[in-house]
Amino acid sequence: MTTIKDIAMQANVSTATVSRILNNDPTLSVSDITRKRVQEVVHELNYKPARKKSVKAEKGTETHHIGLLLTTTKEEEARDPYFMSIRNGVEMASEEYGLNITSVFNVGLSDINPAVLSGLSGLIVIGRVNVEELQDVYFDNKKIVFVDSVPEQKGYDVVISDLEYATDEVLTHLFELGHKDIAYMGGGVFFKGLYNQEFVGDEDVRKLAYEKIMKEKGFYQEERVLVGDWSPNGGYVLMNQLIESGQLPSAIVCASDPMALGAFRALHEAGIKVPEDISIISFDDIDAAAYLQPALSTVKIHSFEMGKTAVKLLQDRIKGRELPMKVILPTELILRESTGLKKA
Repeated sequence: MTTIKDIAMQANVSTATVSRILNNDPTLSVSDITRKRVQEVVHELNYKPARKKSVKAEKGTETHHIGLLLTTTKEEEARDPYFMSIRNGVEMASEEYGLNITSVFNVGLSDINPAVLSGLSGLIVIGRVNVEELQDVYFDNKKIVFVDSVPEQKGYDVVISDLEYATDEVLTHLFELGHKDIAYMGGGVFFKGLYNQEFVGDEDVRKLAYEKIMKEKGFYQEERVLVGDWSPNGGYVLMNQLIESGQLPSAIVCASDPMALGAFRALHEAGIKVPEDISIISFDDIDAAAYLQPALSTVKIHSFEMGKTAVKLLQDRIKGRELPMKVILPTELILRESTGLKKA
């Protein structure tokens, strides 16, 4: 069994230095090179500190300690209830399955301590992160579940929604209403490093599906694809760009409800009526969607169930399942008053 002394000898530092690095001692003054060398030796020797003993729940079942890694801040969760809903699902299911969330990390904002992570029975990651960096600090890859992202690296459990099929449903609905000039409004795709860097990721599934379907129909126009910030302000800015161009489409697909809220505001200020002048349909089905005037047609994403499913997958891994699983949850098209027949 590897000890701190073994790490110290191979890294050519003192045992005290190793201990303070593993415990993320803020008063320790060592170079980044030394810190990295120690972490590499920890990984190489597969060092795992003594794990906290599991406690017994009231019903006599074993409780494991797990961690939650968030790629959003509290402010971002407040702006987009989608991520908060996933987190709520994780928290509720953890109680049901006897998993104790003892560590919560915010990417770029929390000290992500390898020693703390090594003491966890598993980890749930909400959003896109730099997996290579995560592998450097948490070594039990079989017990990491990713929610709302699909890592390029294989071997992980994943929970996502069927956004490709949902986009097909959205466009089919608009085609049936007579729309051909359909714009797309979405956000950029980034994944976060553990220490606050951002990296450009692949294109969003909704954008790729929109482009594919519109090209197949012969309706695709590159200038109708707008990408900005995922927030209500992002939707407001992009919709104003469309309005100022003087070439308003007959319908628009927003990749998220918060963006649609901003788009509604811009249209209202410009005196453009929904759905008489332009139809709008979106994704998420946040609570506010049903209370807009007119009510927003949208795709319901079962984000709470995504969180619950992630916990079930992690519980299965803890119990010994070896085969990685990718769970794709269905969506539901919710039609309200914001979409209508194309004007003749």
